[in-house]
Amino acid sequence: MRVLMILPALTEATSPLFRPIKYSLFPPLGLATLAAYLPDGDDVRIVDEHVERFDPAEAELPDLVVIQVYITSARRSYELADHYRARGVFVALGGLHVTSLPDEAAAHADAIFLGPGEDTWPQFLEDLRRRAPLSRYTSKERTLAKLPPIRRDLIQRHRYLVPNSIVVTRGCPHHCDFCYKDAFFEGGKSFYTQAVDDALAEIERLPGRHLYFLDDHLLGNRRFARELFEGMRGMGRVFQAASTVDAILAPDLIEAAVAAGLRSVFVGFESVNAANLAEQRKRQNVGRDYAAVARRVHDAGAMVNASFVFGMDSDGPDVFDRTVEWAVSQGIETATFHIMTPYPGTGLFRRIEAEGRIAHRDWELYDTRHVVYEPRGMTARQLEDGYWRAYRDFYRWGALWRGAATHERSGDRLRHLAYAGGWKKFERVWDALIRTRQVLHALPLLEAALSSFGGRRPVRSAAPARATIAA
Repeated sequence: MRVLMILPALTEATSPLFRPIKYSLFPPLGLATLAAYLPDGDDVRIVDEHVERFDPAEAELPDLVVIQVYITSARRSYELADHYRARGVFVALGGLHVTSLPDEAAAHADAIFLGPGEDTWPQFLEDLRRRAPLSRYTSKERTLAKLPPIRRDLIQRHRYLVPNSIVVTRGCPHHCDFCYKDAFFEGGKSFYTQAVDDALAEIERLPGRHLYFLDDHLLGNRRFARELFEGMRGMGRVFQAASTVDAILAPDLIEAAVAAGLRSVFVGFESVNAANLAEQRKRQNVGRDYAAVARRVHDAGAMVNASFVFGMDSDGPDVFDRTVEWAVSQGIETATFHIMTPYPGTGLFRRIEAEGRIAHRDWELYDTRHVVYEPRGMTARQLEDGYWRAYRDFYRWGALWRGAATHERSGDRLRHLAYAGGWKKFERVWDALIRTRQVLHALPLLEAALSSFGGRRPVRSAAPARATIAA
C-alpha cells in the first residue's frame, strides 16, 4: 500500500519573502509515530509543507492519504483532502481541529480520528485491509505500552534545527479553560506516560547531544519524571522541555532535571494578573510566587522560556508594559506572547460564545496573533498593538542587556544574550539557512548556548519556595 502523510503548512510558513525559524524547528513527530504501525512492505512518505514545497498535482497518487489538521491549517488541509478524494484516494483526517469540529472535518474525509491515535489507528489499518473501514474512530483506551519505535527514517533531518524531538507522555494533568488539548483527550485519560525504560530506549536511539521534549508537561507525573532524569544522568545530553510553575517549585525536581541535562524550560506563567488565573482555571498558578519560579530555574542552571497570554477579562491596556518589565527584571531569557484565542472545543470558547463575543470563525486567524473575540478591558486594536509592542520591547537590545545583567555568572550572561539575541535578532539569517537547507548546521551553536558555552554550575537542592500571589 502506498501511504502519503501530510502536515499542511500555515500560510506564513510558505511565504516567498520570509520563512520564520519556528516552522523549521521540529519534524512531524505525530505522523512518524503513526507510520510506525504500518508494515514494512508499505511505501510510506511524510510531507511537511513547512519545510518543503508540495504540489499534489505533480505527485503519484497514493492509496491512502493521512492529514494532520490544526486550526490555522484547516483550509489547506481540506483543500488537499478534497483534491485526493476527487481522484478516488482514501483520505483520513486527524488532529486537534478534527477532534474539536468533527462534523466540519467529516465533510472532507473518508475517515476521521478523534483524540489520540494509539488505539484507533491500528484498528483502522486492520479495517482498511478488510475493506471495511469506519467513517469515524474515537479514542477510548489510553496507553503507550505497546508504542512501536517511531519511523525517524522518514524524517528529513537536515531540514530541521531540532530533529531530535521526542514525546514520552501524552496530555496534561491540568484543565485550563483556554487549552486546546482538553477536547482532544476527552473520553479517556487526559495524562499518561510511557514506561521509563521505553522512554530511555527511544532517547538512546537519537544521535547527537541535543533533545527537545515536546510533552505538554514533562514534569506532570513527578515519579515518572524523577526516574526518567535518573536514567538520563551520565548520557551527556542537553535538552529543553516544558513545565508548570507548581512542578518547578516542587522539592528537588527541577534540580534533578538540570542534573540530567535540562538547559531551558518553557513555563506557562500566562498572566501577571492574579484574577485571570482563577477565571481560566489556571489553578496550578494561583498563589504562586512567579519570581521564586524564575529564581529556582536560574539557580539550578537552566534558562526560562516564559509564556504569557494577553486579553483575558481582567487585562487592561497597562498589561503589556507590566508583563515585559517583570520578565526583563527577572532575567527571563526568552518570552512567548499570545493573544488569548478561544479555540473551538474549549471551555473558553463556550463561555465567550454564550456571551456573544465571538467575532468570526475564520480559522486561519485563530493563531494567537489576531483578536477573534470582543475583549473586555480594552479594544481589539489596543490588544493587537500591545501584543506586537510587547515583542518589540522585550527583544530590544537594551532589554536583553538589562535581563542578562541580572545573572551572576558571566557565562549565564553570555548565554542569555546569545540565546535570546540569536532567536530574534538574526531572523534573516535563519531564513537563508532554511531556504538553503542548511538549518541543521546551526545545531552546534544551539548546544553551545544551552550549555553556557562550556560553563558548569553545581546543581543545588532547594526547599519548596514560599507560595504568594502571582507577580
